[in-house]
Amino acid sequence: MIAEHADKRARTVHASAPAGVAYALMADAPSWPLYFSSIIHVEQLEFDGVRERMRTWTLLDGQVKAWTSQRHLDPVARRMEFWQEIAAPPFRTAGGILSARPDGPHDSELELRYDYSVGADSPDDLEWAQRATDAHSRAQLADLKAFAERWTRLDELVLSFEDTVHIKGPAELVYDFLYRAGDWPDLAPHVQQVDLTETVPGVQHMTMRTCTEYGTHTTSSVRICFPHAERIVYKQTAPLPLLEAHTGEWSVVPDERGVTVTAQHNVVLSEEQIADVLGEQATLADARRHVREVLGRNSRVLLAHAKTHAESAVRML
Repeated sequence: MIAEHADKRARTVHASAPAGVAYALMADAPSWPLYFSSIIHVEQLEFDGVRERMRTWTLLDGQVKAWTSQRHLDPVARRMEFWQEIAAPPFRTAGGILSARPDGPHDSELELRYDYSVGADSPDDLEWAQRATDAHSRAQLADLKAFAERWTRLDELVLSFEDTVHIKGPAELVYDFLYRAGDWPDLAPHVQQVDLTETVPGVQHMTMRTCTEYGTHTTSSVRICFPHAERIVYKQTAPLPLLEAHTGEWSVVPDERGVTVTAQHNVVLSEEQIADVLGEQATLADARRHVREVLGRNSRVLLAHAKTHAESAVRML
């Protein structure tokens, strides 16, 4: 027996932004981890411009849930319908509709409907599903509203960059170094402490304390590991000062002479923190340069240690 719980109470929120802007954010699934606080990572599997299939990792009520879903996009109606192919437990089915309706030339109404079911034999599962879905939908609408209302500033607030190094060593050794982040305090001088847990294979929860000339900071991340592709993607759930959101990826790509390792960063800057961190006279351009320097330097240090780790092991063979 299945207990159906259809949430017919459509949640709505007003946004001081054009409906087309809100829809563009809704449609850009690969960027969701930057825009939506609960979404960790999205892998786009198929997309023809209208129908999309993707794998999503989301933080629901403190738990990382993963599912494969499909979406149907309607840019004319500014509406998207979504449903999970195989719902993440305890859900039996899950889907819904997210839309942006014009409310004047510069305003819109955002609406989110969820429809899901869980097993009737577990009242605790139903209670958890109701709590998690309610919190998730409220957070999604709040995040969408906040980013849509800053649409004229997003190009300045979003920053993406990467650093690379070539290593004359096997991809397996390099990936092993990146995967075993719990060992970094013994290898990288700016990493003071790492607490890492992996109760679900391939999903790591990591808290890391780092020290730079700007002070000591603690960040928390969820890392999704793809050993066969030799990639690790992550999202900081508690990012560094100056950052509203931070996602990234470590990737190892073999070539004829070894491997190329890339550390990629995507961030949203927090304008409200600029004066406190960099001083009253600092500008958004100063913050962009500062973040690029600090994150890039930290990544290059870890890349250098990955290089030493792999190449030293090869020499010992």
